[in-house]
Amino acid sequence: MAALPGDPAGMPNWHSRGYLPHFDSPNLLQSINFRLHDAVPHRVIEQWKQELDWQEDLDAGGNKAAVLRRRITVYEDAGHGVCWLHNKRIAGMVENALLFFDGRHYRLIAWCIMPNHVHVLIESWPGYPLHKILHSWKSFTAKEANKLLGRTGSFWAREYYDRFIRDEHHLAQAVTYIEQNPVKAGLASSREAWRFGSAARG
Repeated sequence: MAALPGDPAGMPNWHSRGYLPHFDSPNLLQSINFRLHDAVPHRVIEQWKQELDWQEDLDAGGNKAAVLRRRITVYEDAGHGVCWLHNKRIAGMVENALLFFDGRHYRLIAWCIMPNHVHVLIESWPGYPLHKILHSWKSFTAKEANKLLGRTGSFWAREYYDRFIRDEHHLAQAVTYIEQNPVKAGLASSREAWRFGSAARG
């Protein structure tokens, strides 16, 4: 298992792209969330930012960032948007994309494919920065999903959210949160009952 570091703020590779700060470093356990383009509309996020008096250089561990993440999470779980990932062919294709480089570019620890967003927990490896992994996942799956849907245009939202895992307790919490997400959203009776997640594979 990768080392579980302390707070990376101020360390190299800590950067922001105008939404929430990202930490991109090898040998790190990271919880990642990415969503469909209409799962949380940009106008909704901008409204929340105005309400929070958001500044782009805010501390990622601060209260305002935590409030924004929580609002996004609740909105996602409410099932807004077209929810293309509810289509079993598309959800299966996305899951296979996550599994494809497991053991080669990263170690896949836990995942869950919800109707309009995806949760993933990986151990990043040297030579495969997180932003490139996300680009690979999203680029391939967007093209394949659009083929299946007979459409063109945006599939995923441009941004993603990542959070580094601080310690063993945080790791256990992250796995539980990811695998319990369908149960919390009222989509499954148990984590094992949700077909497109790590819990279903035992």
